[in-house]
Formats: sequence, structure tokens, C-alpha cells
Amino acid sequence: MDDDHRPLLPDRHPQANLFICDVADAVIKSDMASMEHPIFTLSKKPIRDVKRYEHGDVVLEVTPGPKGIANIYDKDILIFAISQIMAARNEGRPYSREIQFHAQDFLEFSNRHTGGHDYDLLRDSLDRLDSTRLRTTIKTGGEETWEAFGLIEGAKIKRKRHDGRVTEWGLKLSEWLFKAIEANEVLTLHPDYFRLRKPIERRIYEIARKHCGSKESWQIGLKKLQKKCGSSDAIRNFRMAVRALCDFDHLPDYSVSMEDDMVSFRSRVSQQVIVGSSFSTKLMPETFETARQAAPGWDVYVIEQEWRAWVMSLLEQGMEPPRNPDSAFIGFCRKWAARQQ
Repeated sequence: MDDDHRPLLPDRHPQANLFICDVADAVIKSDMASMEHPIFTLSKKPIRDVKRYEHGDVVLEVTPGPKGIANIYDKDILIFAISQIMAARNEGRPYSREIQFHAQDFLEFSNRHTGGHDYDLLRDSLDRLDSTRLRTTIKTGGEETWEAFGLIEGAKIKRKRHDGRVTEWGLKLSEWLFKAIEANEVLTLHPDYFRLRKPIERRIYEIARKHCGSKESWQIGLKKLQKKCGSSDAIRNFRMAVRALCDFDHLPDYSVSMEDDMVSFRSRVSQQVIVGSSFSTKLMPETFETARQAAPGWDVYVIEQEWRAWVMSLLEQGMEPPRNPDSAFIGFCRKWAARQQ
């Protein structure tokens, strides 16, 4: 099967290792509010109509700017920013709402091409994020807000005067979104999130990640799922999209099935953990050699027992196990050695 017909996009930057947020998690993080509710449009075409969504006591109104409502691909920039901030928090480095970055770092992080046109698309995304306005009762950081605000509060591009070359990109997150980060209202996404081809697949993954999490399974009716996705497709087309997810079985973290318009998600992650008194995933032999280099002079098997106990404490709090246990253990060894100095 050629790349154009595979359910997942190719991994365009397999050697990229831009951010390590902490030793237990993957690097990609998103805020829970936008995973729960359809803030972003699923259309690549400009949507210039006001979107309104109501669910329970939540009211969400999204107003477009000149280039339309921010779409789910524009959200990649916010995921990138959140991941940077969480990395800084976990490593004890200073952080703020203002983010400076190099465009190529973002393009590689989000599994995009790095040609000239992709830089133009990045600028358009910043425009839409800056001009899209929200009115909502969604709580972040324990506070309910009902006011007009943007997803970001401005963006900038610095250029060299003599050759016009862009040297730095920047943005400032909204206070609403920053409150969510400060309150740890974020979740880790699977690295293959950026390899999902279709907007609806990304949106369904977000919803499954938010509601199913590391639980064994979760169910939702097809019409309710469509509403939470913010999809304006006819129900028959939406049903076909869900069936494609079931047939290809390519959604990260979750397998999907549907019967009588009831959609079921089953966690692939929960099946990797053997429930009992310890975290029983087996590490590869070469991992211990690398661990010895990360913690010279220490008994890595003693550290391994400490690491397994630490992972179990996370699981008991309802958090997920490491997605890459070998890398997580090596990272734990480095931090262990640093703390003992």
C-alpha cells in the first residue's frame, strides 16, 4: 500500500526529539477544554459563520475573524505551545504565556513538511488563532468565564532587514488557556496524533482520550459523538467516517467498534498493564546498559524497583503508564543520579 492510501501519514521526521516533558509521558499535550468541546472547526475551508454549541450547562459561541474560524490544524500551534510550557514546568525552568520558537521546530514537531509554503500556512494559522473569538461558560482553572476572548493574545514574526529572513516566531496564549495549563488541566496525546489524515479522526481521538482515558472502555451514541465533534456532515457521512475508523483500526491508543449506532472505544494502553501489585512490563536488556551510563556507580536494578513503584503510584492516581517504558526508565535513572549528587 503506498503512502497516499495508508490510514496514517508517514512519520516525516523520525529522528526529531524536540521536547522531553518528563520521564513518564510522551511530549505532546493538549488542554482538556478543547478536547471536550468543539472549539475548532473541522473544515479546511474558511468558516465565517458564528458557531454555537450547547451541552448541559456549557455554552460555547465561536466568532470568526477575517480568515474564518481557527481549524483543528491551527490547534497544532497551541499543542506545541502547551507542550513547551509543560516541559519547562516539569524541569523547573521559568515559563510564561509568551512563547518564542523557530518555525522548523514546530513543523517537525507536528509532522509537517518544511517547504516555503508551510511557513505561509503557519502564518495563516496564527492569524486565525488571533482573530477567532470565544464566548463560553467552560471552566478553566476552576473559574467560569463568560466574556469575549481569543485563543491567543497576539503573534509576531521577526525578520532580518537585509534579507527578509524570518529569525523568530512568537505568540502569547490567552489567560483562559494559560489558567488551564497552570491547573494541570492537560492530557498527553499519542505521537501518532499528528499522523492522522482527517480532521474528524483527530477530533474523535481527542474525545476518546478525554472520556475513555486509560479506562478499559467507553461508549457513546453516534449522534452525541457527532455533536461533540462539531461535525456538520449528514449523519450518514459521519457514520461512514466512524466505520472507516473501525475497519482500519488505526486510531492511536484506542480500538473503535460500532453496533446499532453505539460507538465503543477500547483502550489499547490499559491492555499493556497487568493489574496486580507491580508494574510488570519487561524492559529490554540493552536498556540496562544505557541506564548504567545514565546513573554511573548506581545499581540500576535497585533504581528499577524504585521506578516501578513510582509508576504504580501514578496508575493508582488514574494516570497512564509510560508509552515507552525503556525511554522512561532511562530518563528516571538520569534524574535519580542528579538528585543524589
